[in-house]
Amino acid sequence: MKSCLLFDIDGTLTDSDHYHFIAFNEMLARHNVQVTRDEFIKRISGKSNAVIFADLLPHVPAEYHSGLADAKEAEFRKLAHTLSPLPGLIELLDWADANNIDCGAVTNAPRANAEHMLSALGLEKRFKVLVLAEELEYPKPHPLPYLTGLKLLGAEASVSVGFEDSESGLKAAVDSGLTSIGIMTSLKRDAVLATGAKLAAANYQDGALLNLIKSTIRV
Repeated sequence: MKSCLLFDIDGTLTDSDHYHFIAFNEMLARHNVQVTRDEFIKRISGKSNAVIFADLLPHVPAEYHSGLADAKEAEFRKLAHTLSPLPGLIELLDWADANNIDCGAVTNAPRANAEHMLSALGLEKRFKVLVLAEELEYPKPHPLPYLTGLKLLGAEASVSVGFEDSESGLKAAVDSGLTSIGIMTSLKRDAVLATGAKLAAANYQDGALLNLIKSTIRV
């Protein structure tokens, strides 16, 4: 059986949520709506724009949601012009390369954001596949994005690992059958583990994270 590592992007490869928080509130202010940090985590983090805008701006006709989302994402890209990989990520990707373990990125972000972030991180060539939920029938929290990543890489969920930072993303990874690890850029440990994730880690330097990966995958 073939193994792989599948990564969300926002909040998982890099701590980018604060840029989204600012961009959302700048856009929402035009409609007399604001979200707190806790509301951002519960109502926005890891969700698709269609779900987010239906929730936050139900009084705005749905035909305008796409344009508002595009404006918000453009503002995010302007803010997030420089990004840093989370500690230990590059070393993990190097280890995966050395052991012929394919890596993929799986995200609810639109293509422009995903490509912008991977480029800003210098990681655009590190992932064999980029799975965009907006191009599938269902986004996270449905498992389809992760199942698609597994299929494209020809890998088995039972010997592969998924990395996420949101409840929505972790639900998708867990339901796909992946051994799932929550990166605590936004969620606390109890919230991560409540999703069914096997481990909550601050970053990729966590010894327990590395041990879990090595005990799961087939090299």
